[in-house]
Amino acid sequence: MKRISLAAAAVAGTAACLSAGLATADVARGQYLVETVMGCGNCHTPLGPNGFEMDAQFSGRVVEDSGAFTAVAANITPASRIADWSDAELARSIREGVRPDGSIIGPPMPFSVYREISDDDLASIVAFLRTVPAVENDAGESEYRIPLPPSYGPPVQEVSAPDPGVTVEYGEYLTALAHCMECHSPMTPTGPDLGAGLGTGGFEFHGPWGTSIAPNITNGPDGLADYTEDELKAMITQGIRPDGSPMLPPMPYPFLAQMTGDDLDAIILYLRSLPGQDGA
Repeated sequence: MKRISLAAAAVAGTAACLSAGLATADVARGQYLVETVMGCGNCHTPLGPNGFEMDAQFSGRVVEDSGAFTAVAANITPASRIADWSDAELARSIREGVRPDGSIIGPPMPFSVYREISDDDLASIVAFLRTVPAVENDAGESEYRIPLPPSYGPPVQEVSAPDPGVTVEYGEYLTALAHCMECHSPMTPTGPDLGAGLGTGGFEFHGPWGTSIAPNITNGPDGLADYTEDELKAMITQGIRPDGSPMLPPMPYPFLAQMTGDDLDAIILYLRSLPGQDGA
Protein backbone atom coordinates (compact mmCIF):
# COMPACT_ATOMS: atom_id res chain seq x y z
CA MET A 1 0.00 0.00 0.00
CA LYS A 2 2.86 2.32 0.82
CA ARG A 3 4.45 1.69 -2.61
CA ILE A 4 1.18 2.54 -4.36
CA SER A 5 0.83 5.70 -2.30
CA LEU A 6 4.36 6.80 -3.15
CA ALA A 7 3.77 6.17 -6.86
CA ALA A 8 0.50 8.10 -6.75
CA ALA A 9 2.19 10.96 -4.94
CA ALA A 10 4.96 11.07 -7.55
CA VAL A 11 2.46 11.24 -10.42
CA ALA A 12 0.48 13.87 -8.54
CA GLY A 13 3.65 15.91 -8.08
CA THR A 14 4.46 15.66 -11.78
CA ALA A 15 0.89 16.62 -12.65
CA ALA A 16 1.16 19.67 -10.44
CA CYS A 17 4.37 20.77 -12.17
CA LEU A 18 2.79 20.33 -15.60
CA SER A 19 -0.56 21.96 -14.89
CA ALA A 20 -0.22 24.46 -12.08
CA GLY A 21 1.75 27.12 -13.89
CA LEU A 22 5.08 25.53 -13.03
CA ALA A 23 5.62 24.25 -16.58
CA THR A 24 4.91 25.78 -19.97
CA ALA A 25 4.29 23.50 -22.94
CA ASP A 26 5.60 24.64 -26.33
CA VAL A 27 4.94 22.11 -29.10
CA ALA A 28 7.60 23.63 -31.37
CA ARG A 29 10.19 23.38 -28.59
CA GLY A 30 9.15 19.79 -27.94
CA GLN A 31 9.48 18.91 -31.62
CA TYR A 32 12.93 20.47 -31.77
CA LEU A 33 14.18 18.53 -28.76
CA VAL A 34 12.66 15.19 -29.81
CA GLU A 35 13.79 15.41 -33.44
CA THR A 36 17.25 16.90 -32.90
CA VAL A 37 19.03 17.09 -29.55
CA MET A 38 17.42 14.01 -27.98
CA GLY A 39 17.38 12.03 -31.22
CA CYS A 40 14.38 9.98 -30.06
CA GLY A 41 13.82 8.62 -33.57
CA ASN A 42 17.27 7.04 -33.49
CA CYS A 43 15.76 4.27 -31.36
CA HIS A 44 11.99 4.65 -31.70
CA THR A 45 11.77 4.74 -35.53
CA PRO A 46 11.93 1.46 -37.50
CA LEU A 47 14.97 0.82 -39.67
CA GLY A 48 14.68 -0.51 -43.19
CA PRO A 49 17.35 -1.44 -45.76
CA ASN A 50 17.63 2.22 -46.78
CA GLY A 51 17.63 3.74 -43.33
CA PHE A 52 14.91 5.11 -41.07
CA GLU A 53 11.34 4.46 -42.21
CA MET A 54 10.04 7.97 -41.68
CA ASP A 55 6.48 7.07 -42.66
CA ALA A 56 6.46 4.94 -39.49
CA GLN A 57 8.29 7.50 -37.35
CA PHE A 58 8.30 6.81 -33.59
CA SER A 59 6.39 3.53 -33.95
CA GLY A 60 9.09 1.41 -32.27
CA ARG A 61 11.62 -1.30 -33.03
CA VAL A 62 14.08 -3.71 -31.44
CA VAL A 63 17.17 -1.68 -30.60
CA GLU A 64 19.38 -4.29 -28.94
CA ASP A 65 19.36 -8.06 -28.68
CA SER A 66 22.19 -9.30 -26.49
CA GLY A 67 22.86 -11.76 -23.72
CA ALA A 68 21.68 -9.21 -21.18
CA PHE A 69 18.41 -8.23 -22.81
CA THR A 70 16.24 -7.82 -25.85
CA ALA A 71 15.32 -4.15 -25.74
CA VAL A 72 12.35 -2.82 -27.69
CA ALA A 73 11.98 0.93 -28.10
CA ALA A 74 8.23 1.32 -27.72
CA ASN A 75 5.73 2.79 -30.12
CA ILE A 76 5.35 6.36 -28.80
CA THR A 77 2.77 7.55 -31.31
CA PRO A 78 -0.86 8.11 -30.25
CA ALA A 79 -1.70 4.67 -31.70
CA SER A 80 0.07 3.03 -28.77
CA ARG A 81 -0.83 2.56 -25.12
CA ILE A 82 0.50 5.99 -24.25
CA ALA A 83 -2.76 7.37 -25.69
CA ASP A 84 -4.42 6.18 -22.48
CA TRP A 85 -1.77 7.70 -20.23
CA SER A 86 -2.24 11.11 -18.72
CA ASP A 87 0.27 13.83 -19.55
CA ALA A 88 1.72 13.44 -16.06
CA GLU A 89 2.06 9.68 -16.48
CA LEU A 90 3.76 10.05 -19.85
CA ALA A 91 6.05 12.74 -18.44
CA ARG A 92 7.05 10.52 -15.53
CA SER A 93 7.76 7.59 -17.84
CA ILE A 94 10.13 9.79 -19.87
CA ARG A 95 11.95 11.42 -16.98
CA GLU A 96 11.89 8.70 -14.32
CA GLY A 97 11.36 5.45 -16.24
CA VAL A 98 8.19 4.46 -14.39
CA ARG A 99 5.03 3.36 -16.21
CA PRO A 100 1.57 4.17 -14.82
CA ASP A 101 1.32 0.63 -13.40
CA GLY A 102 4.54 1.18 -11.45
CA SER A 103 6.71 -1.09 -13.60
CA ILE A 104 10.21 0.05 -14.52
CA ILE A 105 11.32 0.79 -18.08
CA GLY A 106 14.67 -0.81 -18.77
CA PRO A 107 17.77 0.20 -20.73
CA PRO A 108 18.88 1.65 -23.02
CA MET A 109 16.56 4.57 -22.15
CA PRO A 110 18.96 7.03 -20.43
CA PHE A 111 17.03 7.79 -17.25
CA SER A 112 20.14 8.60 -15.23
CA VAL A 113 20.40 11.81 -17.26
CA TYR A 114 16.79 12.30 -18.38
CA ARG A 115 16.02 13.09 -14.74
CA GLU A 116 17.60 16.46 -15.54
CA ILE A 117 14.99 17.41 -18.17
CA SER A 118 13.40 20.68 -17.05
CA ASP A 119 9.68 20.88 -16.30
CA ASP A 120 9.06 23.21 -19.24
CA ASP A 121 10.97 21.03 -21.69
CA LEU A 122 9.28 17.90 -20.36
CA ALA A 123 5.85 19.46 -20.82
CA SER A 124 6.85 20.50 -24.34
CA ILE A 125 8.07 17.00 -25.22
CA VAL A 126 4.79 15.48 -24.03
CA ALA A 127 2.77 18.09 -25.93
CA PHE A 128 4.66 17.33 -29.15
CA LEU A 129 4.28 13.56 -28.82
CA ARG A 130 0.51 14.07 -28.61
CA THR A 131 0.62 15.67 -32.08
CA VAL A 132 2.64 13.10 -34.05
CA PRO A 133 0.78 10.91 -36.57
CA ALA A 134 -0.61 7.71 -35.09
CA VAL A 135 1.15 4.65 -36.54
CA GLU A 136 -0.11 1.14 -35.83
CA ASN A 137 2.94 -1.02 -35.10
CA ASP A 138 3.55 -3.67 -32.49
CA ALA A 139 7.31 -3.88 -32.09
CA GLY A 140 7.04 -6.48 -29.32
CA GLU A 141 7.99 -6.41 -25.65
CA SER A 142 11.40 -6.00 -24.08
CA GLU A 143 12.87 -8.99 -22.25
CA TYR A 144 15.48 -8.41 -19.58
CA ARG A 145 17.78 -11.20 -18.48
CA ILE A 146 19.36 -8.91 -15.92
CA PRO A 147 17.64 -7.47 -12.84
CA LEU A 148 16.19 -4.00 -13.27
CA PRO A 149 16.55 -1.49 -10.45
CA PRO A 150 13.52 -0.75 -8.24
CA SER A 151 13.82 2.85 -9.48
CA TYR A 152 16.32 5.26 -11.01
CA GLY A 153 16.14 7.53 -7.99
CA PRO A 154 13.60 9.28 -5.80
CA PRO A 155 10.62 11.01 -7.44
CA VAL A 156 11.73 14.12 -9.31
CA GLN A 157 10.21 17.34 -8.09
CA GLU A 158 10.80 20.65 -9.90
CA VAL A 159 13.61 21.00 -12.45
CA SER A 160 14.59 24.18 -14.25
CA ALA A 161 17.02 24.66 -17.12
CA PRO A 162 19.82 27.22 -17.44
CA ASP A 163 19.10 30.18 -19.68
CA PRO A 164 19.69 29.24 -23.33
CA GLY A 165 22.94 30.48 -24.78
CA VAL A 166 26.47 29.50 -25.72
CA THR A 167 27.52 28.78 -22.16
CA VAL A 168 29.09 25.85 -20.37
CA GLU A 169 25.99 25.56 -18.17
CA TYR A 170 23.54 25.34 -21.05
CA GLY A 171 25.87 23.04 -22.95
CA GLU A 172 25.91 20.69 -19.96
CA TYR A 173 22.11 20.73 -19.93
CA LEU A 174 21.88 19.95 -23.65
CA THR A 175 24.44 17.19 -23.22
CA ALA A 176 22.15 15.59 -20.64
CA LEU A 177 19.18 15.74 -23.04
CA ALA A 178 21.36 14.28 -25.80
CA HIS A 179 22.50 11.63 -23.26
CA CYS A 180 26.10 11.98 -24.45
CA MET A 181 27.60 10.93 -21.13
CA GLU A 182 25.27 7.95 -20.79
CA CYS A 183 26.97 6.46 -23.86
CA HIS A 184 30.45 7.96 -23.53
CA SER A 185 31.12 6.78 -19.96
CA PRO A 186 32.19 3.28 -18.89
CA MET A 187 29.33 0.89 -18.16
CA THR A 188 29.24 -0.73 -14.73
CA PRO A 189 26.88 -3.41 -13.33
CA THR A 190 24.72 -0.60 -11.93
CA GLY A 191 24.78 1.66 -14.99
CA PRO A 192 27.11 4.21 -16.58
CA ASP A 193 29.90 5.62 -14.43
CA LEU A 194 28.90 9.28 -14.39
CA GLY A 195 31.34 10.06 -11.60
CA ALA A 196 35.06 9.41 -11.95
CA GLY A 197 34.56 7.88 -15.40
CA LEU A 198 32.44 10.70 -16.82
CA GLY A 199 33.09 11.04 -20.54
CA THR A 200 36.05 8.65 -20.64
CA GLY A 201 34.40 6.27 -23.12
CA GLY A 202 34.79 2.53 -23.46
CA PHE A 203 31.13 1.48 -23.66
CA GLU A 204 30.65 -1.10 -26.44
CA PHE A 205 27.66 -1.07 -28.81
CA HIS A 206 26.79 -4.14 -30.85
CA GLY A 207 24.66 -3.98 -33.97
CA PRO A 208 24.47 -4.85 -37.64
CA TRP A 209 27.47 -2.57 -38.17
CA GLY A 210 29.59 -4.74 -35.87
CA THR A 211 30.98 -3.35 -32.60
CA SER A 212 31.53 0.33 -31.96
CA ILE A 213 33.21 1.69 -28.85
CA ALA A 214 32.23 5.08 -27.50
CA PRO A 215 35.37 7.24 -27.48
CA ASN A 216 36.74 9.44 -24.74
CA ILE A 217 35.17 12.92 -25.00
CA THR A 218 37.02 14.64 -22.17
CA ASN A 219 39.29 17.50 -23.18
CA GLY A 220 42.63 15.71 -23.01
CA PRO A 221 45.12 13.94 -25.31
CA ASP A 222 43.05 10.73 -25.20
CA GLY A 223 39.93 12.71 -26.00
CA LEU A 224 39.09 15.93 -27.83
CA ALA A 225 42.08 18.16 -27.12
CA ASP A 226 43.71 17.74 -30.53
CA TYR A 227 40.56 18.33 -32.59
CA THR A 228 39.56 21.71 -34.00
CA GLU A 229 36.05 23.10 -33.54
CA ASP A 230 35.16 22.34 -37.15
CA GLU A 231 36.46 18.78 -36.83
CA LEU A 232 34.36 18.21 -33.73
CA LYS A 233 31.27 19.59 -35.45
CA ALA A 234 31.77 17.28 -38.43
CA MET A 235 32.18 14.30 -36.11
CA ILE A 236 29.06 15.15 -34.09
CA THR A 237 26.72 16.05 -36.93
CA GLN A 238 28.09 14.10 -39.90
CA GLY A 239 29.90 11.14 -38.38
CA ILE A 240 33.08 11.94 -40.29
CA ARG A 241 36.56 11.84 -38.75
CA PRO A 242 39.20 14.40 -39.70
CA ASP A 243 40.82 11.85 -42.03
CA GLY A 244 37.50 11.46 -43.88
CA SER A 245 36.70 7.99 -42.57
CA PRO A 246 33.11 7.32 -41.46
CA MET A 247 32.20 6.79 -37.83
CA LEU A 248 29.85 3.99 -36.80
CA PRO A 249 26.34 4.01 -35.31
CA PRO A 250 24.56 4.29 -32.94
CA MET A 251 25.50 7.98 -32.64
CA PRO A 252 22.44 9.87 -33.96
CA TYR A 253 24.31 11.97 -36.51
CA PRO A 254 21.34 12.94 -38.77
CA PHE A 255 19.36 14.13 -35.78
CA LEU A 256 22.19 16.12 -34.22
CA ALA A 257 22.84 17.69 -37.63
CA GLN A 258 19.58 19.62 -37.24
CA MET A 259 20.62 21.37 -34.03
CA THR A 260 20.96 25.12 -34.04
CA GLY A 261 24.47 26.48 -34.34
CA ASP A 262 24.28 27.98 -30.85
CA ASP A 263 23.23 24.68 -29.29
CA LEU A 264 26.06 22.83 -31.01
CA ASP A 265 28.52 25.50 -29.88
CA ALA A 266 27.24 25.23 -26.31
CA ILE A 267 27.70 21.45 -26.27
CA ILE A 268 31.26 21.75 -27.57
CA LEU A 269 32.01 24.48 -25.05
CA TYR A 270 30.87 22.16 -22.26
CA LEU A 271 32.92 19.24 -23.59
CA ARG A 272 35.96 21.51 -23.72
CA SER A 273 35.42 22.22 -20.02
CA LEU A 274 35.83 18.58 -19.00
CA PRO A 275 39.31 17.94 -17.58
CA GLY A 276 41.19 15.44 -19.72
CA GLN A 277 41.28 11.90 -18.38
CA ASP A 278 42.69 8.63 -19.62
CA GLY A 279 40.13 6.41 -21.31
CA ALA A 280 39.11 4.69 -24.51
